[in-house]
Amino acid sequence: MRVLSVVKTADGAEWALLQAVEVHVALPSLEGRMVKEWQNSGATLHVADLDFPLKKPWLLPALCKTARDLVAKISPDLIHTHHVGPTLVIRIAHKGKDSPLRIFQVPGPLHLEHWFYRSLDLFSADAQDFWIGTTRNILQLYRAAGVPPDRLMLGYHGTRPAMFRRDRTNVLRDRLGIAPEEKMIGNISFIYPPKLLLGQRVGLKAHEDLIDALGLVIQKRPDVVGVLAGATWGSSKWYEHRLRARAQAVGRGRIRMPGYLPREDVWRAWADFDCVTHVPYSEGCGGVFEPLIAGVPTIAGRVGGLPEVVMDGLTGRTVPIRNPAELAAAILDVLADPAAYRTLASNGRQLVEKMFDIRRTAAEVYGVYRHLLDESIPRPAEFDSMETAKALAARHDTPQTHR
Repeated sequence: MRVLSVVKTADGAEWALLQAVEVHVALPSLEGRMVKEWQNSGATLHVADLDFPLKKPWLLPALCKTARDLVAKISPDLIHTHHVGPTLVIRIAHKGKDSPLRIFQVPGPLHLEHWFYRSLDLFSADAQDFWIGTTRNILQLYRAAGVPPDRLMLGYHGTRPAMFRRDRTNVLRDRLGIAPEEKMIGNISFIYPPKLLLGQRVGLKAHEDLIDALGLVIQKRPDVVGVLAGATWGSSKWYEHRLRARAQAVGRGRIRMPGYLPREDVWRAWADFDCVTHVPYSEGCGGVFEPLIAGVPTIAGRVGGLPEVVMDGLTGRTVPIRNPAELAAAILDVLADPAAYRTLASNGRQLVEKMFDIRRTAAEVYGVYRHLLDESIPRPAEFDSMETAKALAARHDTPQTHR
């Protein structure tokens, strides 16, 4: 089986790297944080920037020719795309032509939440196209848009749980001068500036809401230090500067933004937190499974696929998005009953170690490949995170927490 995997970034999309086995991979360049790992993965690499040229549409014919030439050279049985832009280019390049089966593994629901981009996805697809939703929420959005269920599969992104430390290393606390008795609250994520074309007024991860909530918490708990680690995705820093000014004004030095952390430091830093908060306005399952792997109490927004991982009374606490006051109240609840929330986090750790284990998720994707190439092979069974979490909670007689 020969698979062409098309990725639009050489800096991220680690999930695509981890599940790639004996494949050809198209990367936009051979410069980026993930290139060395791609080179060590055993995949055959090809340089081809196939992202849709939204700001330079006149480049589309040349990109389509590049895509056709690449596919003709490799002759794959399947083409597996991971982002909206390259998916559109691959589809347009092969419209009305003999083409291998095409699978779009959808990383998040954002484009489906906007009519224009959702329409591009749906109307560019033909009989050769299938979708792997990385959350049940994504599958629900496609079904609501009229995509037949037999063209939709569930396949969560994978990671390597063994890479994450569960013991407190103080890698981040020592760097920021945070004392052992202080409570460290926040998260680690990239910073995405608002996209005005989508009507966004805050960034994708809603750092503004995190800062405002932490400000409320600090007023009542002077032992709390807010930490929002991570840097801007891309080169424009204006939004990050704006957030830093907001954090300084609201937190008066008690909300720190240490910037980019190498992956190795991220794996060690999660356990430094007493509570992790993630309340974006659009999300798949990202931002919550990593702190849970480290056994850290986690608060998530009720949006996208997050409730498939963080479940009230089972694995953590959920709150409505765009509501700093409710988020602050939830943080104070976690700090008031740390033992109970550590128990929930322990349940969450066991859930995500199974749910996102790359060995399971890669086998899931491979099962999708086999099913699509041979209909006599059954499609993979869908992982049920709710039933798994309930079983874990029952086994450990999980205590009730305030909701």
